[in-house]
Amino acid sequence: MKSRVILLLAASLLAAQAPKKSALDKATLEAYVRHLVPYPAQIKIEVGDPSPSSLPGFSQVRVLASMGERFKQHIFEVSADGQRFFEATVYDVAQNPFAADLAKLKTEFQPSLGTAGAPVTLVLFSDFQCTYCREQSRLLRENLLKAYPKEVRLFFKDYPLDQIHPWARPGAIAARCVFRQNAPAFWDFHDYLFDKQSEFTAANLKEKSLAWVTGKGLNVAQFTSCFDTRATEKEVDRNVADGRNVQVGSTPTLFVNGRKLAGVLEWPSLKSLIDLEIDYQSANAKPADAACCSVELPPSFVPKKK
Repeated sequence: MKSRVILLLAASLLAAQAPKKSALDKATLEAYVRHLVPYPAQIKIEVGDPSPSSLPGFSQVRVLASMGERFKQHIFEVSADGQRFFEATVYDVAQNPFAADLAKLKTEFQPSLGTAGAPVTLVLFSDFQCTYCREQSRLLRENLLKAYPKEVRLFFKDYPLDQIHPWARPGAIAARCVFRQNAPAFWDFHDYLFDKQSEFTAANLKEKSLAWVTGKGLNVAQFTSCFDTRATEKEVDRNVADGRNVQVGSTPTLFVNGRKLAGVLEWPSLKSLIDLEIDYQSANAKPADAACCSVELPPSFVPKKK
């Protein structure tokens, strides 16, 4: 009996000394998430380092699951002891609900249309070989500035889906070479790539682009050097990284004052949303350096799924 008691005590001590699993351990969290979702072995999982959370007593850990161009990011709030974690969007009633994405949407040195300082900012992530992007771009080009000559500014950011669109990246590089040489000409080239989309291939893109550049009277040698050396590719890569940072998983994806809308948004729905943004910000004017505010998107304003 005495021996049995000693064995039980020893087993209890060993169990007490055994390290507990922690979600702050990368391997442990990866294994848990793979089982939770579930993610098969071919999906790459990257677990980030813990960072400060807005919630007292918690750390924030980002987990990126990816396969080729497709990805999904999880943001977990993990307790200090690593024993509990949850996935949720945390809002602060004193801040714009889209403040986090607004801060990540870098628009410096991006092609733009409209008025600087306009109350509504649109940021479009697009792919020149994407048929849905062509549709969205046509809607914006045909309607936006006619309806809102001073109230809206549109920024274009490249998001080529390399795995399925072989000439999207070269097209983005070419468009940025045009932008470097003559900023207003970017939009003409943008329209050309979308209008003639079905005629382009990875093999003929350079030839057709050169013909367009020549016809517009731009510097052919400058464009050729820029395109051949892929001088603007780092700009394209930065846009792709920015897109991933705000969870862009498909094209087109449009941000309206920070609100993400994936898919083709029909003009009546977009116009109504812009009108709401203009009215709301006019009624709730704040100092110039204050973060902009936004209204909740009514259920009727749902992007058309393609």
